[in-house]
Amino acid sequence: MSVEVFGHVIDGVCETPVGHQSELVNPVTGDVYARAAVGTADVVDRACRSSAAASRKWRRATPAQRQELLLALADALESNAKYFLEVECRSTGKPLAQVRNDEIPQCVDFLRYFAGIARSLPGAAAMEYAEGATSYVRREPIGVIGSIAPWNYPLMMAVWKIAPALATGNTLVLKPAEETPETAVMLGVLAAQIYPPGVLNVVCGDRDTGAALVAHPVPRMIALTGSTRAGVAVAKAAAEDTKLLHLELGGKAPAVVFADADLDGAVAGIVAGAFYNSGQDCTAATRILVQDPIVEEFTARLTAAVADLRLGGPDAVDRLGPLVSRAHRDRVAEMVNRRAINTNVRIGGGKLAGPGFFYLPTVISGVEQDDELVQEELFGPVVTVQAFSTEAEAIELANGTKYALASSVWTADHGTAMRMTAELDFGCVWVGTHGTLTAEMPHGGFGSSGYGKDLSEFALAEYTRVKHVMHVTGA
Repeated sequence: MSVEVFGHVIDGVCETPVGHQSELVNPVTGDVYARAAVGTADVVDRACRSSAAASRKWRRATPAQRQELLLALADALESNAKYFLEVECRSTGKPLAQVRNDEIPQCVDFLRYFAGIARSLPGAAAMEYAEGATSYVRREPIGVIGSIAPWNYPLMMAVWKIAPALATGNTLVLKPAEETPETAVMLGVLAAQIYPPGVLNVVCGDRDTGAALVAHPVPRMIALTGSTRAGVAVAKAAAEDTKLLHLELGGKAPAVVFADADLDGAVAGIVAGAFYNSGQDCTAATRILVQDPIVEEFTARLTAAVADLRLGGPDAVDRLGPLVSRAHRDRVAEMVNRRAINTNVRIGGGKLAGPGFFYLPTVISGVEQDDELVQEELFGPVVTVQAFSTEAEAIELANGTKYALASSVWTADHGTAMRMTAELDFGCVWVGTHGTLTAEMPHGGFGSSGYGKDLSEFALAEYTRVKHVMHVTGA
């Protein structure tokens, strides 16, 4: 059986891999189905120099020209959606319906959104702030961006990195996750047919490849989506030559359910927000905080709803997919197995027998605030339930981890919702839903969840630098 091989895309050419290659494993079956190049420091250097050369001209492209090419990339992705669907599901085990109905349309929409706002970057009017001189602000591209994408949404995270960077006139070296590089390479091949050579380069590889990209002197900004541990390592390395950083890191999102909430709506919304993508989402609702009077009823309803979830491969209807790798599935299992003795596994709590990297949807009650399951990101289909008495206690528990990316509030009272949204220390607070994203609104957290915003006009500003220009007029 022939094995497909994915190579780097550098200077407009999809290269035939040479040297060491990584194995790509189907998480549904556990079988190796393809291989990918592993970029060395020399490969990273070629990609960075290619992007630097392309930057000299691309940075002068007008907003209208940037818009035109981003729209062309969106059209190309939409036209080739069938192929991206097949490859994305093969590499991740995601349900076909999830990728076909949600993720690919969102990727196309995000590209078109950034194409639109590429022509409307805000700027200050020229003004005489000093006597005899006129000042104005230039908003310029940063230059070459080094981007590192994660494995949980391979295509979407590639788009999140590419769209704002190219919309603002930067060039880009993108390193996709070692486990799931395929659709990023495919997007790079499409871009090579649309953009000048070197504007978007894709380098496959492992942790060492990413480290070489961060350490390379050419990129002036590193944009990483990944774990908090990875973010800390990148920040330390980037400090050596004062690179700008854009870090979207881990999460441990609370969902706070008050006694007056619509329980059916809260259960349905939290199950969707917790178990979408098998919980492999930094915004997943992993900590369910429930007010005392309803905690037992809510937990029973939640457990019953989770019991209806089924596991299966991409072709299965209404199923959760596997975790991305054996190593990650084992990490989730080990963390659950280390749980405190006072906890109660209401449902799940183990691996699914058979091939693939499936983990049973799990609900655990009886946890304490300092338990590992409450404090540390697990990144799998596991939620914990805690009780609270007062609004003040709910705020203390919700804010009581190092992560500050996303949260949600479930209540029928407008005043409660308003107070909670002000007090919850998270980059996003949903009310009556959990996990809904839109291109027009920013995504990003505080604290150990990183800094910088994806999506929206705020992301566009992240990929620019501001220069003050003053002309002496003598008037």
